[in-house]
Amino acid sequence: MDIANLRIDANRLRADFDALTEIGATVAGGVSRLALSNEDLEARAWFANRLDDAGLAVRDDDVGNISGVLVMNGSATDRSVLLGAHLDTALNAGRYDGSVGILAALECLRTIHEAGIHLPVNLEVINFTDQEGSWQSMLGSRGLTGRLPDFTMRDGDDQSAFRAALFRAGIFLNDMHRAARQPSDVAGYLELHIEQGGRLWASGKRIGIVDGIVGRTTYSITFHGEAGHSGTTAPEQRHDALQGAAQFIIEAHRWVRESIPDGIFNAGNLVTEPGAFNTIPEKAVLTVEVRNPDQSALLVMEDQMLVLAASCAERYGLRMTSRRLVNMPAAKMDAPVRADIEAACADIGISETTHIVSYAGHDAQMLSGFTPAGLIFIPSVNGVSHNPREFTEWDDVVLGANVLLHSAIRLARRV
Repeated sequence: MDIANLRIDANRLRADFDALTEIGATVAGGVSRLALSNEDLEARAWFANRLDDAGLAVRDDDVGNISGVLVMNGSATDRSVLLGAHLDTALNAGRYDGSVGILAALECLRTIHEAGIHLPVNLEVINFTDQEGSWQSMLGSRGLTGRLPDFTMRDGDDQSAFRAALFRAGIFLNDMHRAARQPSDVAGYLELHIEQGGRLWASGKRIGIVDGIVGRTTYSITFHGEAGHSGTTAPEQRHDALQGAAQFIIEAHRWVRESIPDGIFNAGNLVTEPGAFNTIPEKAVLTVEVRNPDQSALLVMEDQMLVLAASCAERYGLRMTSRRLVNMPAAKMDAPVRADIEAACADIGISETTHIVSYAGHDAQMLSGFTPAGLIFIPSVNGVSHNPREFTEWDDVVLGANVLLHSAIRLARRV
């Protein structure tokens, strides 16, 4: 058949999408399928049934990833091109994040199977466990690539809640390292995702070819002061931990805006002790992160952030301590895979494309460096995501799925 005219079944994809969004649906119109929750487990079971219905070989691994393999009979290799995304969501999130990518990947395999197309490598659609980080961010893709952080595999009571959630899903903490695959078994990786930002929507571009994904470093920063009576302690005698933390937040935002054009700083959580309105805070604990698409610039941001925090602490007679919680290096998408995506767009006559950087983390970030990886974006209306108002035009979903389809065929034939 003429491959150029091959298209996914948009009605079947829509039916899958509507069925999936009923699982964990919220009254606000969004979805809540936190990783390893009852809703996530229900979605996993539903997805496994869809894989089986499609005639795929259904598999799972020791970190809970669920996949369906389209085996190419007569192929000289067992290698697979992976098409992945995630079923889990943030709390009261949108319906498109993750869902679009994983369902489009399934539909691509069904389309190729039904068309009788033979490729030199297998194709595999894979749902990664806990991409959103309800327990451990990108747990599934870290497990597959052998990049599980050491602390996830410790024995101890501090992991009891995590262990219990894993156990309910049939996953055992100390076995998760067994999910690691060999790079030689994976021929490449592709992922379709909504942008979750507003650049494509604002520019009128329908497809974003992702050049790279920002690196992200998260810290817990604690300002240590001294508690005291809020009314009787003179201003010059105060060692107010919250004042130092507040000053740091203001100055860090200003510094990044003025000095780091592609950088992002965020302070997302603040807890004070003792937390009484009439007592000077003796401790203020912040959770902060910095992001940058350039790894060397990210390291500079990390260092300067800690220097700035120490300076703000000293200004108010405080002590500052810090602990790094998450470190995800910036990732470049593979140039030949990006070329495959560009060619796929040309194959189906789409010119409204652009190259773009992802400021959100994706499983493609973990696959990068392990195997040639590519990431395709479609527009998010008004840039809204992690919100029930998250929306992507259905024509763009279908277009993205067809770009994924032709990208997968090109990648599988090339590797």
